[in-house]
Amino acid sequence: MSQDGATAMDWKKDGQSTNSTGNGIGNCVRNGSNGVVYPPYASHRLRLNPSVDHKPDNYDDLQLDFSPLLFSSLERYLPPALLNSSRDQKVHYMREILLRYFPEGERTRVQKHREYRQKIISNYQPLHRELYTMHAQNFFVPSFLKAISENSEESFRNIMSEPSPGVFTFEMLQPRFCEMLLAEVENFERWVRETKFRIMRPNTMNRFGAVLDDFGLDAMLEKLMEDFIRPISRVFFTEVGGSTLDSHHGFVVEYGMDRDVDLGFHVDDSEVTLNVCLGKQFSGGELFFRGVRCEKHVNVETQPEEIFDYAHAMGRAVLHRGRHRHGARATTSGQRINLLLWCRSSVFREIRKHQKDTSSWCAECQRNKKERQRQAITATKLELLKRGATAI
Repeated sequence: MSQDGATAMDWKKDGQSTNSTGNGIGNCVRNGSNGVVYPPYASHRLRLNPSVDHKPDNYDDLQLDFSPLLFSSLERYLPPALLNSSRDQKVHYMREILLRYFPEGERTRVQKHREYRQKIISNYQPLHRELYTMHAQNFFVPSFLKAISENSEESFRNIMSEPSPGVFTFEMLQPRFCEMLLAEVENFERWVRETKFRIMRPNTMNRFGAVLDDFGLDAMLEKLMEDFIRPISRVFFTEVGGSTLDSHHGFVVEYGMDRDVDLGFHVDDSEVTLNVCLGKQFSGGELFFRGVRCEKHVNVETQPEEIFDYAHAMGRAVLHRGRHRHGARATTSGQRINLLLWCRSSVFREIRKHQKDTSSWCAECQRNKKERQRQAITATKLELLKRGATAI
């Protein structure tokens, strides 16, 4: 399903809602205060593309059962008729949508996680407070900032290498930023040990590392995704929601002889993954990539042209689709620490539920589609040859 087009659902004032194909799907509800017709809650929809010029409301002062940042992010995807509505109306509309995706058990889990984060933030004292808000000039190398400011495919390709299809590498972080973030993580882990606080690890595969969002870096990382990763993803990863990234999971992983040694073959829970090496001194630890796959084909054979190994360097980033199969080889000496940002698109995830053809991004689906086309052409040629022979 294409992500082009103004809205996922066009709402009219005649009491009838229509989808993009013009089929009626039910009645709307007229708001008595302004005459605007809103859809019934069971069929609430978001736009496929955000209203980029719209400035969302701030929801931090409200007691909500979902993150205020999530409401601010979703607001740009509201139908045009709702963008200038009251904040209460927008909250009500978006909450009804979110409730469809988050059953009560999930909401309870989210609330407990919010309380867990608040407990950390209330007690942990940051070492480098300048890390907690975005200071682009101090964080990024000039070439990366220049490419982002020009915001074009040409400017991005000027700083990037694409050593394997869909894997982009480029210089990104200044050494000073890497040093400060490493020191901040070490300070946090020291606090965890001293207080005997039990922390959640980044994912089910890593036994070491920390979730940066959990101790206050979420707002900075949200800006990183929105202002720096999404513009690039809009160009190179459109088919997997790169233009609609709206949430993230930010963390560091730690590898070494007394840490995680390697990481098995897997895909990420993301649409786009940013992976940047922070240091320290190490050998080994190469990433290995083995092709992009949909859920149905994640375990199928790797083709020779899909095999690619990448050696980390401090401050240098790797950007790839989350569904690009990969892993990490053993770190044979020293310690390697990487910053990971899993970027997600709620719009793409909704579309993917109904997506029948994933050949635009799954390499195995592409091969299967080409093979079907080849067989169809061959069959057509044989049929024409038969007809010609019969005519003779």
